[in-house]
Amino acid sequence: MRKIHLTLLLIVSLSLLQCSTSRDIFAQTIKPEVKNVILMIGDGMGVSQVYSGITANNGLYLEKSEFVGFSKTYSASNYITDSAAGGTAISTGTKTRNGAIGVDAKGNEVKTILEYAAENGLSTGVIASCAITHATPASFVAHRQNRNMQEEIAVDFLNSDITLFIGGGKKYFADRSDKSNLLDDLKEKGFQVALDMETVKNTTSGKLAGLVADEHPSTYPERGEFLPESLQAALNILDNNPEGFFLMVESSQIDWEGHDNNTAGVVNEMLDFDRTIKLAFEYADRNPGTLVVVTADHETGGMSLTGGNINTGDVKANWGTTGHTSVMVPVFSYGTGAEEFAGIYENTDIFNKLFKLYGFEE
Repeated sequence: MRKIHLTLLLIVSLSLLQCSTSRDIFAQTIKPEVKNVILMIGDGMGVSQVYSGITANNGLYLEKSEFVGFSKTYSASNYITDSAAGGTAISTGTKTRNGAIGVDAKGNEVKTILEYAAENGLSTGVIASCAITHATPASFVAHRQNRNMQEEIAVDFLNSDITLFIGGGKKYFADRSDKSNLLDDLKEKGFQVALDMETVKNTTSGKLAGLVADEHPSTYPERGEFLPESLQAALNILDNNPEGFFLMVESSQIDWEGHDNNTAGVVNEMLDFDRTIKLAFEYADRNPGTLVVVTADHETGGMSLTGGNINTGDVKANWGTTGHTSVMVPVFSYGTGAEEFAGIYENTDIFNKLFKLYGFEE
């Protein structure tokens, strides 16, 4: 009987040890929850646009990405999306009709990943090298039936819980058809209003409304280091919140150069975007729990590279259209949770993956 008891005790002890060891191994292999997200959108950036930058510069920092996927960009109303529907799909996880901002195909408001982040105590921000009320940045903050309602979109920025925004579009806040001055209203809500980049860079805490151009910032290189400097300024502020942050950064004018079929312009915008990506990746290296996702809302121009030289940086391209195309666009990821973005999926799944990695609940 004693031998039986000892045998049972040994079996139980070994079982408990095995369970404990399994738990320890599982605890060691599970990855920490994402705390910070930097979502970077190259408007109009397809594979050819990326490779034009690689060719011209003999490489991009973007190539350090740990995982690469592709997203399908069609909208609820059209095989070829526009930036409003494309941005809304990414920001809300919902396909909508072209032209719609932050609403579903029936016009119902849909909560954005930025709004979920704010509700969960995170700091939030939007940066764009265009008017901040333009389609892509607006789709993370506003809820409007038409992307052209830029004065109304400015009101949505005022009424949101966003921590900071940096871009152009001052006239939609200050030179309005209703004669109201939203800059004063922003100040009353605790925003520091910056109308130039020096003020933006010197603001290191609190809430920031950076409106550095009446309409859009200039093309690159005329606008200088607006995009990387804006990212650095935003990180200086957002880093103050121990709960984490969500930040969307758009390189807006890759799209415009694509509409113009301007190969040199696309290359310039890609290299500017890549310098900004470098800052984001380096921030992720210094701050575990940070995820960087780099993608596009659609491709513009049907760009195809027909010649070039890696050694000299020469790039030659043909263009299929002055509009958008329906092709899948790349999704590059780096940092905590980057593996979630490998594969082929709907653009709406970018929202779903971010929502999951943050650990948010409906």
